[in-house]
Amino acid sequence: VYVQLPADEPEERDVAAAYDQRARARRLYLRARDYGLRGLGFDDDDALARLQRKPESALADVGVEDLETLYWTGIAWSAAISLGKDQPALIADLPVVDAMVARATTLDPDFDDGGLQTFLISYAMGRPGAGAQAAAVAYRHFQRAIALSGGQRLAPYVAMAESVAI
Repeated sequence: VYVQLPADEPEERDVAAAYDQRARARRLYLRARDYGLRGLGFDDDDALARLQRKPESALADVGVEDLETLYWTGIAWSAAISLGKDQPALIADLPVVDAMVARATTLDPDFDDGGLQTFLISYAMGRPGAGAQAAAVAYRHFQRAIALSGGQRLAPYVAMAESVAI
């Protein structure tokens, strides 16, 4: 995120520099994803292939003790996908991210005092084919994130502004 956000600043002056910076951010997100996958036990070709083929069953053994790793791996992977919309192989990984989000939500929907709910605000709006109901779903995640954080976190408000209000 410390690489991705500043990439927006030079875009008006230097599009190539902004693209280079976003490509660097995508590579860092993928690196984080790879560290997370190893932390979750998907550290060999067979395990990764199983995750790609049947993500729900592959993630069934991930327990609450690995929730933080699951959460951050899913966030990094989804961020890489959002910066790699021109890369079909990366977009093809979206079902795995969906399964990670579903597993994290099953384990603890209130994780990180609403951090997961905050992520789900943008995630609901950014999904391919997100219809008119996506804003209502995002708003429910927003309300839950605010309740869980006691209104003390800015992130849910930013997520709503950037993904729903726009």
